[in-house]
Amino acid sequence: MKMTGRLEGEFQVTNGYGPENAPQVMREHWRTFIVEKDFKFISQNGLNAVRIPVGWWIASDPTPPPPFVGGSLQALDNAFQWAKKYGLKVIIDLHAAPGSQNGWEHSGSRDSSQEWGKTDETITQTVAVIDFLASRYANSPSLYAVELINEPLSPGATLSSVIEYYKAGYAAVRRHTSTAFVVMSNRLGPMKPRELFPIASGFKRSVIDVHYYNLFEDMFNNMTVQQNIDFVYNNRSSQLNYVTTSNGPLTFVGEWVAEWQVVGAGKEDYQRLAEAQMEVYGRASFGWAYWTLKNVNKHWSLEWMINNGYIKL
Repeated sequence: MKMTGRLEGEFQVTNGYGPENAPQVMREHWRTFIVEKDFKFISQNGLNAVRIPVGWWIASDPTPPPPFVGGSLQALDNAFQWAKKYGLKVIIDLHAAPGSQNGWEHSGSRDSSQEWGKTDETITQTVAVIDFLASRYANSPSLYAVELINEPLSPGATLSSVIEYYKAGYAAVRRHTSTAFVVMSNRLGPMKPRELFPIASGFKRSVIDVHYYNLFEDMFNNMTVQQNIDFVYNNRSSQLNYVTTSNGPLTFVGEWVAEWQVVGAGKEDYQRLAEAQMEVYGRASFGWAYWTLKNVNKHWSLEWMINNGYIKL
């Protein structure tokens, strides 16, 4: 699968507008940011699926608890309609879980707190969200997969709590559909790349999601263009091969981007970086997803990268 991620915005913050104006700001965002023509663009440019991040409060729409804003469910309904019209598949990605699974803003944390998985209540509540989503879209021809949670962060998200949740989340999806794939994100932070294999191998149509960025770690800070590209062909290739096995779960590079820490890189350099990643990540048995479709930072915007000849699919 070749797909693009982030279609409805992965978190909601007032961004200085204040809680009174937040509903209006979000409604305008949903009305204008991702629209039907974007799905047409995706379908016409060699992509066949979309990975759509949602927050746990979507299950409480239209009146989610403060500070979250109602309206995200209609945005997801629209996405499914457009996906059907243009022959695209949808991966629903639970990007923000109750209490936050990684302490970052894109999982709904305002103060870096990470509480998900520390109580049975947060896990039970998250399973209920998955049950809601699977029930709502199980009969849609566009539903391709449900990703149970995005980027749980170790050591706060313990392996035992993640496994407990993945077992219950898988069961929730299977109550409504036997055909949708169930995607399980590897933990970030200290972890073992194959730590989910024991449970995933017992699941039918299961997928392990890994995210590869030549960013966010000090070792990338002073790499040259060629060193970055070599890292993709050597290190990333080895990492992906290690989790891609003939009898294990499928593998999915669920997030990557043609961006780096190199200063002054030219268009051809970016083309080479993108080409290297597509060649390597194209070997993932479930495909890849670019982060993201639209972004104010040009290289993070797949739309801009395609329209300006940086990425050719």
